[in-house]
Amino acid sequence: MTHSKSTTRGRRGRWRRSEPSPTGAPSRRHRDVFKTLGPGLITGAADDDPSGIGTYSQTGAQLGYGASWTMLLTFPLMVAIQEISARVGRVTGHGIAGNACRHYPASLLIAIVILLFVANTINIAADLGAMADASRLLIGGPAFAYVLMFGITSVAAQIFLDYRRYVAVLKWLTLSLFAYVAALAVAQVSWSEAIAGLLIPRVDFSAPFLTTIVAILGTTISPYLFFWQASQEAEDQRVDAGKRPLIQRHHGAQEEFHRIRADTIIGMAFSGLIAVAIILTAAATFHAAGKTDIETSAQAAEALRPIAGPFAETVFALGIVGTGLLAVPVLAGSAAYAIGEGLRWPVGLARKPKKAAAFYGVLALSAAIGILLNFTPINPIQALYWSAVINGVLAVPVMVLLMAMARRHDVMGGFRVEGPLYWLGWLATVVMALGVVAMAIAWAL
Repeated sequence: MTHSKSTTRGRRGRWRRSEPSPTGAPSRRHRDVFKTLGPGLITGAADDDPSGIGTYSQTGAQLGYGASWTMLLTFPLMVAIQEISARVGRVTGHGIAGNACRHYPASLLIAIVILLFVANTINIAADLGAMADASRLLIGGPAFAYVLMFGITSVAAQIFLDYRRYVAVLKWLTLSLFAYVAALAVAQVSWSEAIAGLLIPRVDFSAPFLTTIVAILGTTISPYLFFWQASQEAEDQRVDAGKRPLIQRHHGAQEEFHRIRADTIIGMAFSGLIAVAIILTAAATFHAAGKTDIETSAQAAEALRPIAGPFAETVFALGIVGTGLLAVPVLAGSAAYAIGEGLRWPVGLARKPKKAAAFYGVLALSAAIGILLNFTPINPIQALYWSAVINGVLAVPVMVLLMAMARRHDVMGGFRVEGPLYWLGWLATVVMALGVVAMAIAWAL
């Protein structure tokens, strides 16, 4: 009698089924790799939110190919500071605010958290407005209805969806960023100029240029990303019964640090690649056509039609909606984590609403204010540019706090950050500080 699956004799003489041929092994490996990616991938993708897309589009339209070098500069700095943030969360079991409230004066944390909440809320308002405008371009209808729909949906998903399912949704939403690679593919890029702009820095010491650079730094190296990734590493430990803070259970520490590094590098590389694609697309279309007045991502999508065709407009608009659905929860969530951890409330998206009512209340409040700003005389898009500058300025004290925290034995135990990663983190801090000082001097003069 024949069987479809072969059998072999085991060492103890018992028959067992042999493993099927690994024809599906590569696809399984790819799925396994994707499953291991988490906070770093989501953080990197959320960095390219609709407001960030607007900033990159504006940069490419105004400065052409000559601004893309900033993404090469920021990549190692982003990786270093995000990896340090993740390590703090994984080692201690607390986010940045949770550690700060235990080891630093409350007045310092209050100032940082207030600025973070304000900047994040303005960012949410601008992102919702951009998503609404992009949806109107795609299918028509009133913008205010889309603002309400996207805002309420984002908050409801965070509050009521199972945590693991919610994280899986966020991971899949990262794929929406490939829309900008597709848009770049149909743009008439001068690759010699693009490569030169990527590899050869061009600096103009005018106030508008330096402000744009600080806005780019504030968009790519944003405080809310530090808080989010650290808190998500801590959150994963609350969800996974097999995990404990490394300061309590040392076993497997190096494997966890390798995972964090790979996750962060992939996430930040993904973010940087998309940002370069957007800058080059804007340079090849708007700047080449003499159109330098792009202010928002939705304007960029609309303006692409007569220059690059309806396909480019459609994929650009779809990318705005997809990235907004990813970024709004991260913005609202990072503010809620910062405030909740700072006040030592029960926090976490894995908790039921009744178990963390205040945490979810802050999250909903941030999103609600963001929705309402779209119905006031305040133009959230105009406020967005300055929220990016606020992020750039706020990043400096947060990064100093983070670097000091990562070195303290009473915080990190035997897992203090040392070596090249430590010094690269300080280099990122110094670069951000120099950018802010240069901007202030330029505006003063």
